[in-house]
Amino acid sequence: MTGTLYRNGKIFTADDNCLYADAMIVEDGVVRWAGQEADLDRGAAEGLAQTDLGGACVIPGFVDAHMHPVMLADFAAQISALPPKVHSIAELTEEIRRVRAQREKEGRAGENWDGRWIEGWGYDEGKFAEKRSLTRYDLDAGCSDIPVCILRTCGHIRCVNSKALEMAGIDRNTPDPEGGEIERDADGEPTGVLKENARNLVTPFMPVQGEEEKAEHLAALGRLLLSQGITSITDMGNLGKGDNYPLYERAASLGFRQRVGIYYMWDFFADDPAFALPARRRDRRSQFFAAGLKLISDGSVSGRTAWMDQPYLGSGDCGISVCPDQLLESAVAFCKKNRCQLSVHAMGGRAVARIVDRVCREQNWMADDVPYVRVEHITEPGEESIRKAAGSGIAFATQPVFMYAEIESYLANLGEERMRRCYPVRHMLESGVRLCFSTDAPATSWADPSDPFTNLKAAVTRKAWDGTDCGQQEAVDIETAVKLYTRESARIAGFPDTGQLKEGYRADFAVLDRDLFTILPEEIDRVKVKRVYMDGQEVYGRSGNEI
Repeated sequence: MTGTLYRNGKIFTADDNCLYADAMIVEDGVVRWAGQEADLDRGAAEGLAQTDLGGACVIPGFVDAHMHPVMLADFAAQISALPPKVHSIAELTEEIRRVRAQREKEGRAGENWDGRWIEGWGYDEGKFAEKRSLTRYDLDAGCSDIPVCILRTCGHIRCVNSKALEMAGIDRNTPDPEGGEIERDADGEPTGVLKENARNLVTPFMPVQGEEEKAEHLAALGRLLLSQGITSITDMGNLGKGDNYPLYERAASLGFRQRVGIYYMWDFFADDPAFALPARRRDRRSQFFAAGLKLISDGSVSGRTAWMDQPYLGSGDCGISVCPDQLLESAVAFCKKNRCQLSVHAMGGRAVARIVDRVCREQNWMADDVPYVRVEHITEPGEESIRKAAGSGIAFATQPVFMYAEIESYLANLGEERMRRCYPVRHMLESGVRLCFSTDAPATSWADPSDPFTNLKAAVTRKAWDGTDCGQQEAVDIETAVKLYTRESARIAGFPDTGQLKEGYRADFAVLDRDLFTILPEEIDRVKVKRVYMDGQEVYGRSGNEI
């Protein structure tokens, strides 16, 4: 017999039949037994290697059910518009100026421009000292001869400089695309802010990164995610037409280890008759699998583009609906035919209601208890949407970190009372909705957007980074929060035999440096991962000099 007995630990299994164990047996990458060592038959451990956990807390590997890994990996080489790097528009302008000067020093500017834009990510006007949005003139002050594009933290809004507008042919006479807005000043001139589908107007003119460089960035991201205890993730699609499946295969050859469910942004494939998700790619037991399609039905709360039931504070505006009926219908038809999952971004109550009302009439076309439709974010769902989702098996994937990190925008756009009712996690659970946690990294205004412990802290405390009360009535206990980030994320994202440490499940787990379940809630984000195992093999170990 080969295998390992892990003993003398506090093992949170996420299995309600045996929530805590002090020992478990792993053989051939699978948990064969978990329970109390005192109950283990004497002969059951014979011949097994033994690992003393030294009383350490162990949890299943985190499953981030909604993130954008390729985007997150690429951002590492871009300007960060977030604290602690940038606190103001003036500092961002200076960062752009610095990059422009470096390009010139390298002979890649002016007449020798190499075609690469200056790109950045993560800005949130609520965090700028100036308390206003970017404009093209701010970016022009940093660089006027090379195109500049800064992506807002939500991922739904871009601000570009005048050079980029010129290259894309966007001027005062350019009409707004369907489901998008070219922001204009009082004179009708574009400000450089491109909202929702309008952000795609510059995409064809932006340089395409080499596949090998992308794979290297992705492999580096994989190492970061392991250090955070994240063993399975989803890729929720690109802001352009591209297939990330081969990219992950290449990254795996460079050491990328996470399991990945890949979604395809239907906007870019709906008119392609050759687009297909072959059965071999839909094998959910593979390291990488095609999970389904992704749609975006509205925008973001922080960008005032989520499609709400009530107007934003101080405005008659309720946001934007960005998904045409025909696109929604074709996505439903494709997913039904191919037995794959449909994921729809919907933050505002009107957007959530529209999607739930349409898909709740369908029978679940998925097998193995995987939800046929999952709705992403769910900021301000109505009671009827919650009831219908619970009754039809529609799943919700939400992100507690949003209000934690972006409290300034939520207060400015919704007001205090309404803000506290957002993301009603406890209420949705008590109503019977299938629910899971995720980060949507990098689409949140936080310096380390993929950190699961910040997300857990936000869910348990229901307080923002600055201590603002975000609605204590919707807080959950730490055990529930971890289940939503492991067991339920695995179920909703469709990772088989993952997310629990029980018999027959993959031995994906993290060893922590302190007891996550007894520390003060305010200290949750201080927890560090000591070691990570996937399929029973150690894939990450924190060195003694890391903090």
